Amino acid sequence: MADRLATRSRLAETVLPDSPAIRIVEEPFLAGIDLWVDPNGPGGAAASAELGTELPGPGRVAEGTNNTVIWLGPEEWLVIGAGLDPVELEHRLGSAVREHRGAATDVSAQRTSLRLSGSRAREVLAKGCSIDLHPTVFPAGSTVQTMLAMAGMILIACDETGTDFSILVRSSFARYLAAWLTDAAEEYTDV
Repeated sequence: MADRLATRSRLAETVLPDSPAIRIVEEPFLAGIDLWVDPNGPGGAAASAELGTELPGPGRVAEGTNNTVIWLGPEEWLVIGAGLDPVELEHRLGSAVREHRGAATDVSAQRTSLRLSGSRAREVLAKGCSIDLHPTVFPAGSTVQTMLAMAGMILIACDETGTDFSILVRSSFARYLAAWLTDAAEEYTDV
């Protein structure tokens, strides 16, 4: 019998900043399901019932039952969650929307998630991202697909003070972006 492969995080050996002003933490192994469905039809209602929340509109995120639903575009969402079985979640969502011309696809290995928090989080992001991240413009529950230091990412505002952000980046860019964030945060970390 073949040995089972060990699960390993993309940033397993990466040392990330951890200070009062700036903290970067990898959130490894999130389940990720790409959901395609008409939000105004019966498939949208079926998906919402399965997720425990309404599908969010443009630029918004919704918290469901043990999951986060991120708007990606018209009729497309990314459903993520820690501790979820992606195969089971893909099956449940696919079963709910398939008969309504919808689809659910497991994309768990596609992205790595980082949590950037601290009083200087916005300043670190501003060094490589042109989006206005002030909480009056980008409040909690907002999301945008943009570039950070030439890497495509999904950015989510996690609090009302502009000090807590979730970053979803393609796995192939994870080490690059972690190194860039570490360098950008250097002036705010304790020596």
